[in-house]
Amino acid sequence: MGTPTQTTETPPPAPQPTVDKRAVRGATRPGDRIFLAFSRGSGILLLVIMAAIAVFLTYRASLAISKDQGNFLTTFQWDTNLVPPDFGIAVLAFGTVVSSIVAMVIAVPVAVAIALFLTHYAPRRMRGPIAYVIDLLAAVPSIVYGLWGALVLVPHMNGLFGWLNDYLGWTGIFSWEGGAPRSMLTVGILLAIMILPIITNVSREVFRQVPQMHEEAALALGATRWEVIRMAVIPFGRSGVISASMLGLGRALGETMAVATVLSPTFDIQASLLDPGGGTFAQNIASKFGEATEFGRDALIASGLVLFVITLLVNGAARAIIARRKEYSGANA
Repeated sequence: MGTPTQTTETPPPAPQPTVDKRAVRGATRPGDRIFLAFSRGSGILLLVIMAAIAVFLTYRASLAISKDQGNFLTTFQWDTNLVPPDFGIAVLAFGTVVSSIVAMVIAVPVAVAIALFLTHYAPRRMRGPIAYVIDLLAAVPSIVYGLWGALVLVPHMNGLFGWLNDYLGWTGIFSWEGGAPRSMLTVGILLAIMILPIITNVSREVFRQVPQMHEEAALALGATRWEVIRMAVIPFGRSGVISASMLGLGRALGETMAVATVLSPTFDIQASLLDPGGGTFAQNIASKFGEATEFGRDALIASGLVLFVITLLVNGAARAIIARRKEYSGANA
């Protein structure tokens, strides 16, 4: 007798979930469609506003630059009442960049250190009050900082300027001839105090997002607290710190009243950071806009266009740096 053949029946395929093509293409519910349209319209509106600002600045700037006797980029004076007018942004660009660099060099390390202290060293009872004070500093108006800088900071800068002149005056950058301490270094210190809360708050929130298992793994391997911060916390939050620094730099570049209150503006580039003089884009616009003629306002708008371009370049550079270090971002952890 033959052995009966065993037949194996193939199980029917599992039912595939149905996919609503309309849900893939977009929102299906009325609320989703409204929110999608509102979000998309907000993004488009932002681009339209940016384009409108750029067109307005470019048009008004072209009216002034076309009548400028000097070179707009290299001229060291600003006199729009001459016939023909002679003005340029060399001093303003130098002062804006130098004061912002000084502010960033001072503020970024201090802000990161404060953020690390609040997240990894400070007792729980101290974290709340210190964070509250930092939040209050971020809300102080610029003019208040300017008044404090003029009445308190400037009179107490003589000692620091004398010390820098005694020990670092040979460099030329920190030489001081005894004038009033209304210089780029004073402006940079004031700007550093102003942008410190912004960088600290953002950096603190970034460091708080570090996965706990990263720190515990480093501790399990025998790392000290500083080694945990160096190997796990700082690499994770590096892109966030860069973003926070760019926010602070944006405020430093465009700060107006505080700089105008502290600085003694002159259209001259000083080799020393301690000598009075110099100027910035925002300070020059604020001090001259009220008394300027129609052509003078166009010239000031032209300098504002340069500041607008510098701000866009800085933000673009920050985005490029963050994109290169996206492996450290919290989204990829």
